[in-house]
Amino acid sequence: MQVLFSPHHAGHRPGQTFRHGCLVRNRDLPARADNILTALRQDGHALLEAPWHGMAPIAAVDTPEYLDFLRTAWGEWRKIEGASEDVFPDIFPVRGMDNGYPASIVGRAGYHMHDAWAPIGEHTWKAAIDAANLAVEAAERVLKGEHAVYALCRPSGQHAFPDMGGGNCFLNNAAIAAQHLRQGFGRVALIDVDVHHGNGSQGVFYRRDDVLFVSLHRDPIDYHPHFAGHAQERGEGTGLGYNLNLPLPARSGDDAFLAALETACTRIAAFEADALVVSLGVDAHEADPMAGLAVTYDGFRRIGARLAALGLPTVLAQEGGYNMDTIARCVAGTLAGFEGREATA
Repeated sequence: MQVLFSPHHAGHRPGQTFRHGCLVRNRDLPARADNILTALRQDGHALLEAPWHGMAPIAAVDTPEYLDFLRTAWGEWRKIEGASEDVFPDIFPVRGMDNGYPASIVGRAGYHMHDAWAPIGEHTWKAAIDAANLAVEAAERVLKGEHAVYALCRPSGQHAFPDMGGGNCFLNNAAIAAQHLRQGFGRVALIDVDVHHGNGSQGVFYRRDDVLFVSLHRDPIDYHPHFAGHAQERGEGTGLGYNLNLPLPARSGDDAFLAALETACTRIAAFEADALVVSLGVDAHEADPMAGLAVTYDGFRRIGARLAALGLPTVLAQEGGYNMDTIARCVAGTLAGFEGREATA
């Protein structure tokens, strides 16, 4: 399988984030992608960089206001006397207080970020657009006949909406890939296997019937993102019935996850999708610090094999995974399963 990567991901180096009211070390480290890349190189995958496709494929999903905010936020923020090194929103347009668009960077940071888990640094914009561009290139290669392409996207994208980021996400790489695939495929399915619900992806396609969104994740009743990912969220308007959430109890293992995946694949088959996008988070692993689910290495291999059995042209875009000792093996094992190989480690 072809693997797409960008060296510019390393410019995004968030130092800290908020967790339970405390400033703590951010888990989205460059080593996440570097470790995956090393493992996939050892596994014999073709490693490729992507030509620049311009902003049009990204702007097909994201609003002009939001893109302008991401491009300029760090520079404007650093003009504030005593401001933090990275952009951290500290006020949000809560219910009943969202009737205008703020002019100040402080207000716009809260308007365009739904939490304080996605600090914006000096090089975040470059890393984010490069990650999205990898997803576009993966979709372009699939449109031209490749059966499956993996995009090593960092930052991740599943929590990013068309006008809002959060949860270590800025641009929704998988959604951008799905939208790009629509140029040549009538119906596209997007399945998210990250431990967290893909609330941003759901938001992009919630009122559409041309892209089916399916998410398997730890039940958000007591887990991030808290306010989305429940089973009763089924879409709206023409999108009603084209959104499927499969929340799982805490620490569910291989059997429960794979049973839910079977339900997901049955729905994708009934949708008669022409192509598939996979939001490939591996933070559902039993040793991941997110501590949400308990999927094993072999479980990820089986996930890859089941998704391959759908027989669809496929883009796989990297999402979460935060244990530096396990992330590479989880990704390599998933790709091995997709290709019908035994995992090498």
